[in-house]
Amino acid sequence: MIEPAMAAEASGNVAATALWYVGPRECVLNEVELAKAGPQDCVVRTCWSGVSRGTERLVFEGLVPVSEHERMRAPFQEGAFPFPVKYGYCAVGIVEAGPAHLLGETVFCLYPHQDRFVVPASRLALVPKAVPARRAMLAANMETALNAHWDAGSGPADRIVVVGGGVLGLLTAFIAAQLPGAEVTLVDLDPARAALAETLGFGFAQPPDCPGEADLVFHTSASAAGLATAIGAAGFEARIVELSWYGEGAVAAPLGGAFHAKRLQLVSSQVGQVSPSRRPRFDYARRTQAALALLADERLDALISEEIGFREAPARLPALFAGKGITAVLRY
Repeated sequence: MIEPAMAAEASGNVAATALWYVGPRECVLNEVELAKAGPQDCVVRTCWSGVSRGTERLVFEGLVPVSEHERMRAPFQEGAFPFPVKYGYCAVGIVEAGPAHLLGETVFCLYPHQDRFVVPASRLALVPKAVPARRAMLAANMETALNAHWDAGSGPADRIVVVGGGVLGLLTAFIAAQLPGAEVTLVDLDPARAALAETLGFGFAQPPDCPGEADLVFHTSASAAGLATAIGAAGFEARIVELSWYGEGAVAAPLGGAFHAKRLQLVSSQVGQVSPSRRPRFDYARRTQAALALLADERLDALISEEIGFREAPARLPALFAGKGITAVLRY
């Protein structure tokens, strides 16, 4: 007996289901028809996809600035900001059809939330055997953290402060803690992050106890208060790397006081371009593979705090975006 999905594929009309954001704090599941796969394309059955509490929350709430509509487009996005839009960029699945060397392989792809999809084989990254498919969903965040360290010029024995204990801040601190002799502190309002920091191998402080005289500071909290804490933590001629995405909001930056006297550098880091320090040798594919390899540490499973069935997403995502967890995944 031929299963309905197999019959549809044989006829060339393959149905899939995708998550769409259709209004402020409203999302639905829509059926879509997959394009016919070419000889260099792969059909991927999704196992997991990741929900970004930062960027994707802004999409969910309709807060992507008009000026950023084009720059904020995700690979394979459909629709347009603010709504309706099919958005997302962390999918892990298994190749069902395509070039022989990829059949049955577990792959990562920058693709929206959808249970099956067709993409060129060149847009897929093989998940290392040492990295479980569920954990591989952290690859996009790990790639952002890796790129930030390249932008920052982190090095051994640095005193490093990371302000903001979301998934990006935690991964940034995790990479920093691998540097020999580095003194790394995560700063966050939530005292519960202390246990995670200990698990991942670095220190923790709340803002009133934030250490000073740091050689390097990363800011990921997307708040004016967090930015002030980051600037205050920097030592003489130190660099503050801003990783936050604020959407439409204007942010007060405390550039008075000792900011100029200490000759501080405030620089942005964004994953859309490979850091200039690596760009001559790293393309996007090499950077993605490097990020995936960095996920071969079972301690990182602690960063996945919530798991939701894909079919339950429209009902449960509003509460998830309003909550304070770390990383949420959709299970297909």
